[in-house]
Amino acid sequence: MARFSQDILELSNEMEAKIGQRLREIDAIVDFNQWKVIDAFQKHQVSDFHFAASTGYAYNDRGREVLDEVYADVFGAESALVRPHFASGTHTISTALFGVLRPGDELLYISGRPYDTLHKVIGEPGDGTGSLRDFGIGYHEIALTEQGEIDWNQVEMMITPTTKVIGIQRSRGYDWRSSFTVAQIGEMVARIRSIREDLIIFVDNCYGEFTEQLEPTEVGVDLMAGSLIKNPGGGIAETGGYICGKAAYVDMAAYRLTAPGIGREVGAMLGTTRGIYQGLFLAPSTVGQAVKGSVYAAAMFEAVGYTTKPGWQDERTDLIQAVSFTGPDHLIAFVQGIQRAAAVDSHVVPEPWDMPGYEHPVIMAAGTFIQGGSLELSADAPIRSPYIGYMQGGLTYSHVKYGVLMALQSMKDRKLL
Repeated sequence: MARFSQDILELSNEMEAKIGQRLREIDAIVDFNQWKVIDAFQKHQVSDFHFAASTGYAYNDRGREVLDEVYADVFGAESALVRPHFASGTHTISTALFGVLRPGDELLYISGRPYDTLHKVIGEPGDGTGSLRDFGIGYHEIALTEQGEIDWNQVEMMITPTTKVIGIQRSRGYDWRSSFTVAQIGEMVARIRSIREDLIIFVDNCYGEFTEQLEPTEVGVDLMAGSLIKNPGGGIAETGGYICGKAAYVDMAAYRLTAPGIGREVGAMLGTTRGIYQGLFLAPSTVGQAVKGSVYAAAMFEAVGYTTKPGWQDERTDLIQAVSFTGPDHLIAFVQGIQRAAAVDSHVVPEPWDMPGYEHPVIMAAGTFIQGGSLELSADAPIRSPYIGYMQGGLTYSHVKYGVLMALQSMKDRKLL
């Protein structure tokens, strides 16, 4: 049994009393989203026969078809494509973008540089990797203002006749900025429509699902993607991703996932359907546990002198809690402390390494039941200045609390606190 120093335990009690009202506000969001999910299940009369496995071509897999319909309703979209065949969030986003973009088109990201793993998807002209640019698709990005807001002057200047898709990353990624709320995304949609109505607005929704009462597709976003081993999988789905939005664009993504003329009509679920349904059912509650843990983490690290984003009192629109450390030793001790709190692989000591898809050495605490499952308690950080650690997930609030205490104790033991 782990033992924490008395001063850390006393601080924990003080912070839990302080954040009580915020935790109750999160519970209200959980109730809203839980009931929304149940309503969608009931509307489509989900039954146990929908959980049956399919094989081969899997034509007429009714469980797969109803799963798409349930997701579309939950996310307020015309259509959805939910499949275990998506290998990661990056694969899902890539499929959506390749689905709607054609050679000569242009993708314009207005939320700054996207998450590191998308850089290879965007690529360079003639790089031979099959990236967007290798296929003759143009790409530009617009940095956020110093206040972390969309630079609308630049947006209006950069939109050209070849611009087809506007990309928005909801979550902060590896940036020291606030994540965008759904209300802010709704304002972006209105502003973009006033510039050009025919632009396709795409949102990377990873880490954001069920943290608020609305989703981006409910405020006018055309196409959206996310990962099932993040929020909507509820810690149960073992793999996969979803794409939702306007039916025509989802169909185009489906043609990219399989083949033109085939699209969503095939794809054996191979026993994954039950877990995806059950994960969606659990997701609002599990996401709420993780969000409450992030509030606790922010309060604890602020109390010992670190800067956090978001702060414990701030509105939450994703799972990610960023903490700014004073150097690499503090950052590494934090991540290693989170790993020590894991139920799986707690004996493993993470070290920075050159992880595929990333541009700097990365250290990751990932003691998870599902490899890379970031709705489970995890932490990661690129080893670069400024030294910012990113913690996310937690299937239970108690586990997040344990992880934060372990991280602080690890730092204290190394005389870094």
